[in-house]
Amino acid sequence: MKFILGKKLAMTQIFGANGQAVPVTAVLAEPNIVAQVKTADKDKYSAVQVGFGAGKNLNKPQAGHLKGLDHLKIVREFRISPAEAVKLKRGDRITVDVFKKDDKVKVVGTSKGRGYQGVVKRHGFHGSPASHGHKDQLRKSGSIGATDPARVFKGMRMAGRMGHDQISVLGLAIVDIDQEKNILYIKGAVPGARNGLLLISAPGEMKIQASQKTLSAQAGIKQKNTEEQKPTAEAIEEAKSETATEI
Repeated sequence: MKFILGKKLAMTQIFGANGQAVPVTAVLAEPNIVAQVKTADKDKYSAVQVGFGAGKNLNKPQAGHLKGLDHLKIVREFRISPAEAVKLKRGDRITVDVFKKDDKVKVVGTSKGRGYQGVVKRHGFHGSPASHGHKDQLRKSGSIGATDPARVFKGMRMAGRMGHDQISVLGLAIVDIDQEKNILYIKGAVPGARNGLLLISAPGEMKIQASQKTLSAQAGIKQKNTEEQKPTAEAIEEAKSETATEI
């Protein structure tokens, strides 16, 4: 499985090869950093924690968890298979290159909060007739139950808090990818307001970028006298080109 965290920017449109306008959502997906890899032996399940964004004023538990990494503002966890967990290491980077055009992705976000709403807006009730005898009752719910049970049944649709729920949308296609600006253009609308967090995932092999620490170690192994010499810049670049692994 391949995945990345992103931030919803805005909706726009892209013109296809036939001149037809395609509505898309621009998602800013900055490079994600692997903060922790969980394995079945140690944590009883396989998962990976990734984060992005510059965090400020981290508390001591957060600073200790991210020691040696950038102060990540947002950290989320994805379930992966044990085989994929073995190939990931702390500090690896995930970029927009993990996806390709026409990939079908799953987008998970938090819908807009609407506050306390009535049954007409929340559930689509048509309300009372706007005729004689229905003064001040146009948007009321009406009866909520029979007299005999003397109670309200569970699941009755009534007024209450609306929105701010986790929404998952499946089968959205990636129309275009701007690698320089780290922007994904996803066809259609995605849940949430602007600047909202999105979890984008799709089946397939993941392409990662190894951390600088891993690259230095691999470059040092290739040199003849690793104890006397430090890894050179050429050796690090050579190891970097070979470490664009796919899992």
